[in-house]
Amino acid sequence: MTIAPSTTALRSSAFALLARVLHWLDRVPYTLLAVPLRLAVATVFWDSAMAHLANWPTTLELFETEYALPFLPPHPSAYLALAIELSTPPLLVLGLLTRPAAAVLLGMTAVIEVFVYPLAWPTHIQWAAMLLVLLCRGPGTLSVDWLIGRRLFAPDGSDHRS
Repeated sequence: MTIAPSTTALRSSAFALLARVLHWLDRVPYTLLAVPLRLAVATVFWDSAMAHLANWPTTLELFETEYALPFLPPHPSAYLALAIELSTPPLLVLGLLTRPAAAVLLGMTAVIEVFVYPLAWPTHIQWAAMLLVLLCRGPGTLSVDWLIGRRLFAPDGSDHRS
């Protein structure tokens, strides 16, 4: 005859397992979280650049109509947006100038949200959340920024590679 474990014992085991899982998750290095954040945001804006380049006349028309901004003429807006979409994704992928790139993309996201697609906030808040993490915490150790910072800010001026 087998005796079923008590409800209290099962609950205790479940809490112990949950505690172990949470402890393991708490130990995941930030770098492992930052890399997919950088890649995800880079992909969003790179794909937009590729779509704009694929049909530049249509892009210019969109900036004259649907994407029109009250503070910048359409054609300069189109070129500026494309320049941002082409330059910031590679920086994010490399982890180079990550915080400035995130700040620029956060500004662009805010402009898109406020002036172009205000009802698309569920998407824009996701972009903003990822960008805010990168802005506040940086790119992590798997980045050019980290390598440069390590070299520039070593306490004794050495790069500690010995």
